[in-house]
Amino acid sequence: MIRRLQKRYALSEQGAKDLIKGCFACVLQNISFMFPVGLLYCMVSDLMNGGVPESRLPFYIVGCILCVGLILLTTYFQYNATYFATYTESGVRRITLAERLRKIPLSFFGKKDLADLTSTIMADCTFLEQSFSHFIPELAGSIISTVLIAVSLFFYDWRMALAALWVMPVAFAIVGFSAKVQEGFNQKSMDAKMACADGIQECIETVQDLKANNAEKEYLKGLEKKIRAVEHRSILNEFGLAAFVVSASLVLKLGIATVALAGSVLLMQGSLDILTFFLFLLVVSRLYDPLQGALQNLAAVISTRTNIARMNEILDHPIQQGKNSLSNKGYDITFDHVGFAYNTGETVLKDVSFTAKQGEVTALVGPSGGGKTTVSRLAARFWDVSRGKITVGGMDVSKVDPETLLSLYSIVFQDVTLFDNTILENIRIGNKDATDEEVLAAARLANVDEFAEKLPDKWNTNIGENGCELSGGERQRISIARAFLKNAPIILLDEATASLDVENETLIQTALSRLIKDKTVLVIAHRMRTVAGADKIVVLSDGMVAEEGDPDTLLRQDGIYTRMVKLQTESQNWTLA
Repeated sequence: MIRRLQKRYALSEQGAKDLIKGCFACVLQNISFMFPVGLLYCMVSDLMNGGVPESRLPFYIVGCILCVGLILLTTYFQYNATYFATYTESGVRRITLAERLRKIPLSFFGKKDLADLTSTIMADCTFLEQSFSHFIPELAGSIISTVLIAVSLFFYDWRMALAALWVMPVAFAIVGFSAKVQEGFNQKSMDAKMACADGIQECIETVQDLKANNAEKEYLKGLEKKIRAVEHRSILNEFGLAAFVVSASLVLKLGIATVALAGSVLLMQGSLDILTFFLFLLVVSRLYDPLQGALQNLAAVISTRTNIARMNEILDHPIQQGKNSLSNKGYDITFDHVGFAYNTGETVLKDVSFTAKQGEVTALVGPSGGGKTTVSRLAARFWDVSRGKITVGGMDVSKVDPETLLSLYSIVFQDVTLFDNTILENIRIGNKDATDEEVLAAARLANVDEFAEKLPDKWNTNIGENGCELSGGERQRISIARAFLKNAPIILLDEATASLDVENETLIQTALSRLIKDKTVLVIAHRMRTVAGADKIVVLSDGMVAEEGDPDTLLRQDGIYTRMVKLQTESQNWTLA
């Protein structure tokens, strides 16, 4: 049962146990509310038999005190078992989702955007907080306590019990049959919200381009349509929910009429005493209130399916696992007949084989879309290969835990990601245990000191969100400084000098030449000047190794590499007409 609850509601093991405890607490609370009804029944019985005798007064006084005490106790238990436990589980759920995302291959993120994942971790978790504190325990508590009370009613009079209870299965069936309709409404509402969130995020991120192209007004028109679509879907969602819940509530209220009608007929026939009739009127007046809330809770629980499905998509996604120890002998990177395709079915690499040797610079060049960046990502196990094998020093990378494997790599991406922090702390990402002196030494190797020393607070200057206060070249130099600081035996450079001017590019390449001694360096570049001094060049085209060798050898072959060099040489002579 614990396992089923975990799967059904995306819960931890403790969360599933707390949910059961919360349901039990709601049952006790609902039953405690029936004790005053029983006490009132006894009092009415005494009054009808000539009045309440003095000997019975202590019984009623103590009974009232016990009823109040019991209600307070069960309410306290119910509050702790639902609200407090729910907020604890909500924190656990968010952490679990974040941890899962950390271990999921990057191919998963190619199908998701930031707004979608943020909504899952924040908005969906918040919605489930409400579900597990209000809806699910109270629904379970109402159903179980009602069943127990309904069984006891049959002991008094089965005819009146049928008159009181027949509406319940009908009312719940109406809401239950609405599940498919509600799921459709909820999915369309969620799609509209995600489209709107994506549009808002895209608008904020691209506001510079929109302004530059005078496209703001047109874009905002489209964004307004998305916002209106969310409003429209929300109204339809509420209407669809209300149509079923209100109909079920109306059916439920018929129970009072049928109890009164059946009781009156049986009373006139003399087959029912007035005290039992009074008892059933009391019970149904108390019984239907929590059931009406239960109908709304049932509809709300059905609505959680869409949110839970989004969470389970993350929790059920396969993760990358492996040994936490390294067994490599050296740091040669070998691709052995590697093939790779994204989940979309797009084949990127068909049959790639080459070796990037330790102590050498291996450059990956070729036309756009040839698979250069994919090769570097596969080497660091950002994704797993579809076929073939990649080894580092003879160690199969697919058998090693990704975080353990990445301890061997220093990576400089083409798209630099910086944090809203100081220059010093942004570089320290490369090695959190590094001293300020070590950070500064790495920064100087990457030529960061040239601009950092000119800033108001120098190395302690806050660079803004994603380094918005810096130029592209300055941002990239900070990223390179991280690689220096980490000082890993393997270096992956993905267009590392793309945003640098000629002077800075030369300085960085001079610094890199000091860094790469006895290390494995894999460089991705489009500018042939950048890779002219590489020990080995691998030309990738259409997902395959088209050419391989040192620059001079490839130039003599007069192939793809030669053509790329000639085209770039010609482009350097281009001038404005």
